[in-house]
Amino acid sequence: MLDIQVIDDPAAATAALEPIRSRLLSELAAPASAATLATRVGLARQKVNYHLHELEAHGLVRLAQERKWGGLTERLLVATAASYVVSPSALGPVALDPNREVDRLSAGYLIALGARVVREVGDLVRRANEAGKRLATLAVDTEVRFRSPTDRAAFSRELTDAIAKLVSKYHDESAPGGRAHRLVVVAHPLPKKSEPKEPS
Repeated sequence: MLDIQVIDDPAAATAALEPIRSRLLSELAAPASAATLATRVGLARQKVNYHLHELEAHGLVRLAQERKWGGLTERLLVATAASYVVSPSALGPVALDPNREVDRLSAGYLIALGARVVREVGDLVRRANEAGKRLATLAVDTEVRFRSPTDRAAFSRELTDAIAKLVSKYHDESAPGGRAHRLVVVAHPLPKKSEPKEPS
């Protein structure tokens, strides 16, 4: 089972987002049969079988085991991943594209960059899995609390300068056998935690 699977096929995305099928995917972290799932989710086995067939057809669940019971064969299915993300490429031409976004300081541009990361890395992970290789990546995630807008602006300038210096040091356009990497650095305010409601 993969840790995460990026869904880039529109039909597979539709299948995964349908509420009953989404629930079945969550129940299939461990192999289970249609009869077992039917009991868990409170649906008829035939209906569960129909939804499982659709999920299997789109590569979201796979056969884990077959068990013989008398003259019958019971199929145990398992989800192909622990979690799923829908790639913007599933939306086709209306998908977000940072090349179409003009204001590079806008929240829309930041979201478009995030969408591109999901699309590109999802495709790279799929190819790496097919080739039986591991994809080398780097991610840094941290929080910084600024005392003032002035400090935030100073931090932005210093970070930009530091990145420009590192890129100019290591970037080699003509290196034989070199491989280009995308570097994306974003910052956004953290969502405020909602205050617990007082009992009325």
